[in-house]
Amino acid sequence: MEALGNLQGLLMLIIGIAALGVQAFALIDALRQRSDAFPAAGKLTKQIWLAILGVATAIGVIFVNNQPLNVFNLIAFVAASVYLVDVRPAIKSITGGGNSGPYGRW
Repeated sequence: MEALGNLQGLLMLIIGIAALGVQAFALIDALRQRSDAFPAAGKLTKQIWLAILGVATAIGVIFVNNQPLNVFNLIAFVAASVYLVDVRPAIKSITGGGNSGPYGRW
């Protein structure tokens, strides 16, 4: 029975680390974007997104090993996910981000 508890603890740690990774990636990506691209894409300003993602990452750090599936960490994960699936692609379309090789984008 103790092995089951250890397995559950390990699974929760993996979930917490994965959530923190998504939150940190979103924050780092937002830091690297141009400030004028956010309003040009029709999104909130860069400063607001940095505040949202900074708080989300801080929450991820706090709960990485202690109940990563609580409501605060879930909200933080959703905020980072919204940035990654909605804001990031819109900014990339404005700034022309993407992979480009010697013959153009691919």
